[in-house]
Amino acid sequence: TEALKVGGVSICLCVSLQGGVDNEATLTAYITIALLEIPLPVTHSVVRNALFCLETAANQKENHVYTKALLAYAFALAGNRDQRKALLDSLEKEAVRKDGSVHWQRPGKEPEADLPFHRYRAPSAEVEMTAYVLLAQLTSQPAPAQEELVSASLIAKWISSQQNPNGGFSSTQ
Repeated sequence: TEALKVGGVSICLCVSLQGGVDNEATLTAYITIALLEIPLPVTHSVVRNALFCLETAANQKENHVYTKALLAYAFALAGNRDQRKALLDSLEKEAVRKDGSVHWQRPGKEPEADLPFHRYRAPSAEVEMTAYVLLAQLTSQPAPAQEELVSASLIAKWISSQQNPNGGFSSTQ
């Protein structure tokens, strides 16, 4: 577990809850998102420094799709439209479109097995990264554009298809 103390508020994150991605950018994005959701202003020194680190990470060519989704949401919360758009554009190229819905999956993943009487449910990391993309699309200032809302509805369709019979999700988050 990692802990960060900001203005008397202690924030703890379990490093194992990183969608299978173990790098500093992912952990920094989690912490930055938490700080921005408190909400701490983007002018706060800790947030400003974290966003600087995330901008550096966002410019790396080989970011994992999960990391890109987290970064897109962090920049959306921070109001950085250019970084948000660049990451969403990159994620759009990696999207999986199937049955009128859109989602993201881990690179090199085996194709889903279509078995009779069995409904495939994606691993929790894929539900989480797709949800972060949805949050990034809907967290826009000013309000999301019509095309973003249409795209968001296709993502929401996939996420809702991943619900278990009790209405929950297979997720660590």
